[in-house]
Amino acid sequence: MSTDTPPPASLYLVVGYDGSSPASRALDAAVNLLHGRAGSIEVVYVAHLPAVDMLSADAVGQMEVDFDEIARDLDTMLGEQLHGREERWEFVRRQGQIADELMAHATGIRDHHPGDTAVIVVGSSSQAMHRVVGSVAVTLARRSPVPIVVVP
Repeated sequence: MSTDTPPPASLYLVVGYDGSSPASRALDAAVNLLHGRAGSIEVVYVAHLPAVDMLSADAVGQMEVDFDEIARDLDTMLGEQLHGREERWEFVRRQGQIADELMAHATGIRDHHPGDTAVIVVGSSSQAMHRVVGSVAVTLARRSPVPIVVVP
C-alpha cells in the first residue's frame, strides 16, 4: 500500500495590473493569498485599444509602441514592488477588453493545469463614474467562470 499523498493543488492568481493604486492593492493581496501555498502570481496588463477602425494605421502603430513602453515600465514597477516579498510571478501583456482578457488568461491556466485553482484578483475602481457605467470588477463578478477577489 502506498502512503504517497498527492502534492497540494497549486494556486494561480491572475492579477489585473495597470500600475494604479487599486492594482497595487490587488497585487499586495495576491502576495498574501499565495503565502505558504504552492502556485504563482500571473500579473496581467491588458492594453486596451479604443475603436481601432476609427484610427489610422500610423495612430494604431504609435499606440502599440506606447503600450510596449508602458508594459516595460510596469514590469520594472512590479519587480520593485515584489522584490524580497514574492519571487513566483510572471508579467504578461495582453491586448483587448480588460475583463475578457483576464478571464481568458485565467481559464487558460485552469485548462492547462487541471486540478489546480485559478483565481482573478483585481482592485475595486476608485472612479465614481464606474459605479454608473460599470467596472472591470463588476463585469468579472457577473461573467467570470473562475473565482474572483475584488480588493477594496
